[in-house]
Amino acid sequence: MSRIRPYALAATTTAALLATALSPTADAAGRPARAAAPADAAAILVERAASLGLGAGQEMRVRDVVIDADGSRHIRYDRTYRELPVLGGDFVLHLSPDGDYEGADRATTASVALPSVTPALSAPKAADVAAHALRAAHPGEPLRRLTARPQLVVDALHGTPRLAWRTRAAALDARGNPVARTVLTDARSGARIDAWDTLESAAGDGRSLYGGTVPLETTPAGSTYALKDPVRGGTHTGDAANQTDLCLLGTLCVSRAPSTVFTDADNHWGDGTAADRASAAVDAQYGTAVTWDYFKARHGRAGIAGDGKGSYNRVHYGNRYNNAFWDDSCFCMTYGDGDGTTFGPLVSLDVAGHEMSHGVTSTTANLTYTGESGGLNEATSDIFGTLVEFHAANAEDPGDWLIGEKIVRPGFARGALRFMDRPSRDGASPDCWSPAVAALDVHHSSGIGNHFAYLLAEGSGPKTLGGVAHHSPTCDGSTLTGLGRARLGAVWYRALTVYMTSSTTYTGARTATLKAAADLYGTGSAEHRAVAAAWSAVGVN
Repeated sequence: MSRIRPYALAATTTAALLATALSPTADAAGRPARAAAPADAAAILVERAASLGLGAGQEMRVRDVVIDADGSRHIRYDRTYRELPVLGGDFVLHLSPDGDYEGADRATTASVALPSVTPALSAPKAADVAAHALRAAHPGEPLRRLTARPQLVVDALHGTPRLAWRTRAAALDARGNPVARTVLTDARSGARIDAWDTLESAAGDGRSLYGGTVPLETTPAGSTYALKDPVRGGTHTGDAANQTDLCLLGTLCVSRAPSTVFTDADNHWGDGTAADRASAAVDAQYGTAVTWDYFKARHGRAGIAGDGKGSYNRVHYGNRYNNAFWDDSCFCMTYGDGDGTTFGPLVSLDVAGHEMSHGVTSTTANLTYTGESGGLNEATSDIFGTLVEFHAANAEDPGDWLIGEKIVRPGFARGALRFMDRPSRDGASPDCWSPAVAALDVHHSSGIGNHFAYLLAEGSGPKTLGGVAHHSPTCDGSTLTGLGRARLGAVWYRALTVYMTSSTTYTGARTATLKAAADLYGTGSAEHRAVAAAWSAVGVN
C-alpha cells in the first residue's frame, strides 16, 4: 500500500516524497492507471497539505482508487497520526483527467494534533469498560469466553480529535453463538465515547431452499466436484458443522469454526430441503455468484474488494443461530440456521447480497457502524441486497423491497425484517428524518436511506412488485415518479465509492448523491432534481 507523508516538508524534500509515493499499491499488478494515481496526487497533497488539514505526525495510506471513463481520478486515503489510526481521518482527493486538483471530501475538517499519545487510562481498564458494555447489552444472559482487545486510536469522529481506546469485546452467548461490541473510550478521562455492535447483521446446479433450482459453477476435484467457483475468484462454500469461532478478534482467535468445502459426486447439489445440508450451501453459493454478477455488470466491480478475488461462505454456523454476518477479518460470509421458529436458515438472496455489500462498504467509504453513518451503512446493504435480488430475476424469489421475507417463518407477524417502501411498518424504523435518528439502532436508522432509495427508484404511492403490494408515502406531501432501479444503483454506488467517508451523515449523503447524479447525468438534469426531491421527501434538506 503506498504511503505519502506531506507533513514532513521541513525534514523531507519534495523529490523524496514523490519517490515514496511511487511505491505500488498492493493490488496494482495489471492496473497501471490505478497504480499511477497516488503518485500523480503526491505533489498536490504537498501543495495543499494545510488546506486539507494534513499536519505534522500524519501519514496517509491509499485505500481505494476510482478512475472515471474520462480519466478523472478519485483517490481514497486513510490516515494515521504518530502511527495511530485516525477514526474519521479518511478523505477522498479528486483529480481531473490532467491531474489537476478538483476538490476533496473529508470525514473531518478538524485539525489532528495531540499534545501526547500516551494514555492515562490503561489498556486493561479499557478492556474492562468494553467487557462491561458487552455484558450490559445482554442483561441476564451468561456470556462465556469473553475477550476484549484494546487498540489505541485517535478519535476524530466525535468532535475535537482526542486519544481513545477502540476495544472490541466478543463472547459466546448461552447457546454458544457469537456476540460482539466495539467500545470507544476516552484514553484520558476513561469516559465512554460511543459503542456499537460489531457484527454487521440483518438475519453444476442445485436445489436451493429459497430460489428453486439454480445454476452453479463448480470445480472438479478428482472423482467429485467442489462447491468452488473458478469463474468468480475462487469463491467457495463450506460447512461450519454447527460450531462457532472461539473469538472474533482476528489474530486473537484461538480457532475458527471449520469451513469444510462441500463436495458432490454428480454435480447436482441439495434437495431443496433443510434435511440435506447442501441445500443451504446452494443458496449461499448462488447468492455469492449473483452478488458478484450484479456488481460486475452494473458497476464494473470485480469482487467485493474490486480486486477479482473471491470471498467464501460458511453455512450451518452455531446452534440455532438467528443471524448472518460479513467478517472483514476472514473476508467471509457466515450464515446461521435460524431457530426454526422465528427464522429459517438465513441464506436468502437478499440477505446474501446485503451482507456481502458490507464488504463493499468496508473497502470503500467504510461508514462507521454507529449513529447516522451506521444507518447509512445498513441502508447501503439493504439497497444493494434488494438490487441484487431484482438483478437475479429468479421467478421463485422475485424482486421486491422487503428484506428477509424468505427467511421469516409463518409465525413472524410482520412477514419481513424491513420494508423499504415504508420503513415504519417494522414498528421501529422512521419514515422521516429527525434529530432522534442518530440515536437509533443502525438497523432502524437505516430506514431514512431505505425510504429515499425506494422513492428515487419507484416513486410514491401504491405499486405491486414481485407480487407484493408496496405503498410509499412522502414526508412533505409531494408526489414522486421513480427513476428506476438502475439509476438508483448508479447514483448510490458512485456516491459510496467516490464521495462518502466514514463519518457521512444523512445530510452528507444528500450532498454525496447530488454530486454523483451531477457527475453521471449533469447538474440540473432530471436525475439530479429527482435525487434532491427524494431526499426532501424523507425530510433530509
